[in-house]
Amino acid sequence: MMQFLRRTALTALWLLAGFGFLCGATSAATSAGLIKPLVVVSGSMEPEIMTGDLLIARKVPTAGLRVGDVVSLPSPLTDDLVTHRIEQITTDGSGGLLLTLKGDNNPFSDAVDYAVSGHVWQPALQLPGWGAAMTRLATPVVAAPLLCGLMGLLGLTLLAPADARPRRAPAGDPEVDAAALPGPSSP
Repeated sequence: MMQFLRRTALTALWLLAGFGFLCGATSAATSAGLIKPLVVVSGSMEPEIMTGDLLIARKVPTAGLRVGDVVSLPSPLTDDLVTHRIEQITTDGSGGLLLTLKGDNNPFSDAVDYAVSGHVWQPALQLPGWGAAMTRLATPVVAAPLLCGLMGLLGLTLLAPADARPRRAPAGDPEVDAAALPGPSSP
């Protein structure tokens, strides 16, 4: 029974280690400015992008933007990122672009246009429901019991004895050598 618990705990720990590696890689890519994970907090883009989805956005050059593309830009009103569809693109006279955005589920375009130049964030991957799950996992009410469970799994792997494996005797041990020899045959 203890062996079963130990193996189950080790399997769970390896799965958690893989998840931890994925989180670390995501954090490193985010810190390097390669990607930006975004949790969708409103229904303005439903039904294509649902509340609670996790979007992984990447930087794209503004020169490649087209009407109909979905982009994530800081709102001039709130400084929060807004993920909406491009409705219109115009030049601002100084080499930049002015984007008119609209949420798919909104009756009107956004109240202000967005001045952009260089690069913008564009969702490249959508993970349905993952944003809500990740937000929930980060709350103390969930994180503390998960940490206790992780410590319990680690304890199971340390307390349960390792598999009993036959030990090899050192070469030249007369008792072992004699035991290895076939015994006399009975008539």
